[in-house]
Amino acid sequence: MPWKAPIIALIAICTAVELFLQAGDLGWVGLSRFRQSVYENAGFWPGLLANWQPNYPGQAWAMFFSYGFLHAGFWHLALNMITLLSLSGAVIERVGSLRYLVIYATSILGGGAGYGLLSDSFRPMVGASGALFGLAGAILAWEYLDRFVLRDRLWPVARAALLLIALNIALYFAMGGVLAWEAHLGGFIAGWIMAMLVDPRARN
Repeated sequence: MPWKAPIIALIAICTAVELFLQAGDLGWVGLSRFRQSVYENAGFWPGLLANWQPNYPGQAWAMFFSYGFLHAGFWHLALNMITLLSLSGAVIERVGSLRYLVIYATSILGGGAGYGLLSDSFRPMVGASGALFGLAGAILAWEYLDRFVLRDRLWPVARAALLLIALNIALYFAMGGVLAWEAHLGGFIAGWIMAMLVDPRARN
């Protein structure tokens, strides 16, 4: 089916990057600390928005996008790609492949913005979860819009949002406080806003 093309492309890119990092972990890439070096140059570092010195010109801007294609290992990648599969179809069916990619890219940037504004972590942030929460935000935005137009109950939308908040709280404690909830929040807001902007029905 044509709508699968952008999903396959995103999964292929993220998987290829992680396989390359795995090769470095196994010593198949002739560089020491390969994964750490990639994180240092392409992960999201809030300190670069303050007074940290970048490794190369433009790193503080490039990281707003590059972090979204890195992951912290196979299981992190697998969880995010399964979530990507579960959310993407509804978004593409609503607005098509091109607008889906616009929402996805905007949500990556929003996730970076949320993390940069709210986090004081000294660790790099990596992963597609900011974009994935953006897709969830888009779906809930349309659900809200459709229910509002039809004068239907809005509680299911609020309930879904509360479940996402509860999920973040549970994961935060389960992961010992290393969850990038700031990126999730930023991605969700960016996805919600962009969904309203790119959906023709939202402008009628």
